Amino acid sequence: MQDEKGIASERIRKLIRDFLSDPEENRLFDDGDERAWADPLVGFSRADDPIFVEFKRHIGTFIWTPQEAFAQAYPHLDVIPAELAVISWILPQTPATRADNRREESYPCERWARSRIFGEEINTRLKTYLVNSLCEAGYEAVCPTLLPNFSWQNSDTYGFASNWSERHAAYACGLGTFGLCDGLITAYGKAMRAGSVIARIEIPPMQRPYNHHHEYCLYYVTGGCKKCMERCPAGAITEAGHDKVRCFSYLTDQTSAYVKTRYGFDGYGCGLCQTGVPCESGIPEKNRSLTDYLI
Repeated sequence: MQDEKGIASERIRKLIRDFLSDPEENRLFDDGDERAWADPLVGFSRADDPIFVEFKRHIGTFIWTPQEAFAQAYPHLDVIPAELAVISWILPQTPATRADNRREESYPCERWARSRIFGEEINTRLKTYLVNSLCEAGYEAVCPTLLPNFSWQNSDTYGFASNWSERHAAYACGLGTFGLCDGLITAYGKAMRAGSVIARIEIPPMQRPYNHHHEYCLYYVTGGCKKCMERCPAGAITEAGHDKVRCFSYLTDQTSAYVKTRYGFDGYGCGLCQTGVPCESGIPEKNRSLTDYLI
């Protein structure tokens, strides 16, 4: 991996794409070659972007800046934020997974439950693979969510939150904005998972194509939609936003038993607010009829 900024970013994108193109790595079922994740979306930001300090100010002091996360893995290095890049990616749900879950009304389809459990294991392997690949190329790198001190805390404003948010990292990297249900609406939609790595490498940051953290959500733009509210089987989404406790209780108390009984593995999931909604597979256009999206 060369040091030219443009070449570095393209080679990182290729590393991520190639990993996900391997059927041995990106497989939803034990047998067959059906992918767990569609082609990724990748973005970059610099660690000295003021937005990371804003996250800490708005959410809680327990939120790590990229420099704080990096320092936990490399305490012996004297690194300033301008030397660090945040690499973020979006793993979109496949059309088959989205179609199956769109038909559900109370519990996740099997594909969605598998992507939540086994698909996230793929995401974890991708994080490790990218960190190792960068280190082998001579660039120190770390995945914040795989650090030993990664944990969940309590935000006075937003309830429970983690030291490092994959969705907020993606937002900082220009990959999407938040919806009423707290999901990140990206160019590939809200039905997705996200991941990120911090590296000591020079990469051009993405210019964020939005000015507000709710810019892609029809509810916040037009006052209408509310389809994620209608889709939520737990009643955890209202005009006031997303009730994390109620949502989490539904996942652990209801869907885990359903997944075990119905699909035969230990897991959980829901994702109904991410499917059957205008932002399921892209950024919705505010002037289009809602019925145009629900196909």
